[in-house]
Amino acid sequence: MTNNTEIQSVKNRFGIIGNAPPLNHALSVAIQVAPTDLTVLINGESGSGKESFSKIIHALSSRKHGPFIAINCGAIPEGTIDSELFGHVKGSFTGAIDDRKGYFETTNSGTIFLDEIAELPIGTQARLLRVLENGEFIPVGSSKVKKTDVRVVAATNVNLLEAVERGRFREDLYYRLNTVPLYVPALRERGYDIELLFRKFSADFAEKNRIRPVELTESAGQLLMNFRFPGNIRQLKNIAEQITILEVERLVSAEILAKYLPRDQSSGLPALLKGLNGGNDSNFSERDLLYKVLFDMRKDMTDLKKLVLSLLQSGHTGGVPLGPDIVQQHQDLFNGIHKDDSVALIPPTVYAPPQPIGYQNYHQPANNQGFIKIDSLQDDRLNIEDISHETEDNSYSLEKQEKEMIARALKKNNFKRKYAALDLGISERTLYRKIKQYDIEDE
Repeated sequence: MTNNTEIQSVKNRFGIIGNAPPLNHALSVAIQVAPTDLTVLINGESGSGKESFSKIIHALSSRKHGPFIAINCGAIPEGTIDSELFGHVKGSFTGAIDDRKGYFETTNSGTIFLDEIAELPIGTQARLLRVLENGEFIPVGSSKVKKTDVRVVAATNVNLLEAVERGRFREDLYYRLNTVPLYVPALRERGYDIELLFRKFSADFAEKNRIRPVELTESAGQLLMNFRFPGNIRQLKNIAEQITILEVERLVSAEILAKYLPRDQSSGLPALLKGLNGGNDSNFSERDLLYKVLFDMRKDMTDLKKLVLSLLQSGHTGGVPLGPDIVQQHQDLFNGIHKDDSVALIPPTVYAPPQPIGYQNYHQPANNQGFIKIDSLQDDRLNIEDISHETEDNSYSLEKQEKEMIARALKKNNFKRKYAALDLGISERTLYRKIKQYDIEDE
């Protein structure tokens, strides 16, 4: 078992701040597995420092003198990722004007870090599995098998087991990658480490810009530790730098700090996503989110119909004229909202206020009270239908909604795909694919 002296030595060497038990455990696992050639799967939220652990594993291994390369699988377009990883031969596709070595060939005898491994296309996953099992790969457009001796360290911020169940990740590749699992704790799980990191970031930024670092009052420190930091260490560093440069007072109170903490502590995704699939929402695509939004919209519309129907039944129409044809329209509109009701949704006899002059659709004479008695529905019973059979509206097309969302995000971010992808909560590679799929103008 790794002792505290070894862990502290690694912290000093790699500039790791903190003493939280989950952090120390993660470092202990990294130190133990580093001397081996086992594949490591690093799990943790975005911004929690997964890449730092991959560098620790490489630096403490026998491959430390070999090359190390970090690759974000989600940032490489699907059409070129095989070429990037495994290389290609001249003429294998348009633009392949010469042979090119891939990362697995150039990193021979070293370590390759595959971040966002869940973003790999299924076909690329099969190629990667062959590398892990036999150390073999075939460049794009070639028939010649090549060998490589590369250690793979992968990382993900999603639940790969759920991705396996949904058919988005190969089960055999998951178990091959997960030889040694390593969990990097989120910042909110590290307690007092949050304040230590804040001080470190503030001091570094102040030294770089030749200003005094800020200090936190006790209440401000408590407020900081209670914040959930969806952006983890990146978000904390950003807040520390903002306060250090913008605040005149060097002693920061809780009131001052609160101005820099977003009121919405979520990750930026719509709240509807939370609670899906038993509360684990780490592996939902933009299509899943659209389904959830549209289903909830339909439910809200049904509730609204029930409210309007209850007003009509009670006679509270706000003075709006109600003729027989309008009642009939209401009858069609309210079909199916009470699936188990055995009585008519609109009572057999409905009294409506007098119609304005010029109203030409009277079917019944006015009674003594000046109301028009509508008996045409007296023995009618509405057909009970499942709500899923309601009239379809093209505006609710998932593809149309998805295309409009992507177009708005691109326009908002001046057609910068990186920031548009962040707004949409998807990877840049997925955004690139959607742009091509929907033929969206990308200036």
